[in-house]
Amino acid sequence: MKLTLVAGARPNFMKIAPIIRAIEKSILQGSNIQYRLVHTGQHYDDALSLSFFQDLNIPKPHVNLGAGSGTQSEQTASIMIAFEKELIANPVDTVLVVGDVNSTLACSIVAKKLCVDVVHVEAGIRSGDRTMPEEINRLVTDAISDHFFTTTQEAGANLVKAGIAVEKIHFTGNTMIDSLIQNQSKFAPPSLLYMNNLRGGDYIVLTLHRPANVDSIEKLQQIVNAIAKGATSTTIVFPVHPRTRKNLNALKLNTELIVTDPMRYLEFMYLIKHSKGVVTDSGGIQEETTYLGIPCVTLRDTTERPETVMIGTNELIGSSSEKVTHFIGKLVNGEWKKGSIPDLWDGKTSDRIIAKLLELYL
Repeated sequence: MKLTLVAGARPNFMKIAPIIRAIEKSILQGSNIQYRLVHTGQHYDDALSLSFFQDLNIPKPHVNLGAGSGTQSEQTASIMIAFEKELIANPVDTVLVVGDVNSTLACSIVAKKLCVDVVHVEAGIRSGDRTMPEEINRLVTDAISDHFFTTTQEAGANLVKAGIAVEKIHFTGNTMIDSLIQNQSKFAPPSLLYMNNLRGGDYIVLTLHRPANVDSIEKLQQIVNAIAKGATSTTIVFPVHPRTRKNLNALKLNTELIVTDPMRYLEFMYLIKHSKGVVTDSGGIQEETTYLGIPCVTLRDTTERPETVMIGTNELIGSSSEKVTHFIGKLVNGEWKKGSIPDLWDGKTSDRIIAKLLELYL
C-alpha cells in the first residue's frame, strides 16, 4: 500500500505526527505500507512550521511544495498546481488529508481528479457557518472523499445526513489528542513565565486569529478591553498570530498584556496546561483544553466541536463585551463547570486509523 500524507498548517502537523508514528510501528511489525510526506508550505514561518516538525519528531518531508501566502483562491490554486505535479511524479494508492485547511481541500480535489482515493481524517465536523473558509473546505473535502475517519459519533451522524454510506465512516477518535498524550512529558515552560515571575494558575492565555475578531482594530480593541475588565488583576499572556500582530500594535491598550510571538508546540502546551484558563477563537485549542480539563472561553458564535461544550470544559459565548467580561469573571473566580473527555480520545486513534487503512487497502 502506497500512501501520501498531506500537511500544510500548524493543526495538520499535530494530527499527522502520530499517524506517521503508527505507520512506522506497523512497518516494523511487517505491514506492507509505504508513505510519502508532502508539506504544502501553506505555513512557511518557522514558528508555525519548522518548529512543529522538530517538537513532534516528524521526519523531514519528502517534498515541500512552497505554496506560501496569498488570498484563499491564490493559495488553494498554488497548492493544487504543485500537488498535481507531485502526485503524477509519485503515484500512490491513497492520499490522506487531515483537518480543514486550504491544503486539505486543494490536495483532495487534485487526488480525485487523478482518480486516486482520498481518506479524510477529522471528517464530518460542522459549524454550520459557511462564512468560515474552513467550513467550505470541510464540506467540499467530505463530498469527494472515499473514506472518513471521525473524532466523534456526532461527526459520523453529520456524514450520514449528507448521504455518505455508513460503511465508509470509521469512528476512530482524535489524532490531535494522540499528539498531546505522546508529548505531554516533554512540555517545556516558556522563558516568559520566569521573566514575569508567573506560576501555574497565575495567568490566562489568549489567542485570536479569526478575521471577525482581529481584522477590525475597533473590534479587537473592544474584545481586549472586555477581557481585561473581566480578568481584573489576573495576568493575560497573548501569543500573537501573525495575522493579528499589525492591528494589535495599533491598539490603545487599557491593560498590560504579555505579548509574545507564536510559540513552539511544547512550550505552548505547557502554557495552556498550567494556566487558569484560555480565551480563544481557535478550533483545536477547544479540544486540547477539554482533554486537559482547563476552562476555555471561545469567542465565536458557532463551533464545529460541540462535544467540547456539551461534555468538555468549553463555553461558546460569541464576542459581545458584556458576555466576554461576564465569562472571564467566572473563570477568574473559579466558577467553571467540570468537564469530561469524549470517547476514544485516548491516544490510540492513529493506531486504529492505520489498522483500518490496511484492512481496506490490503
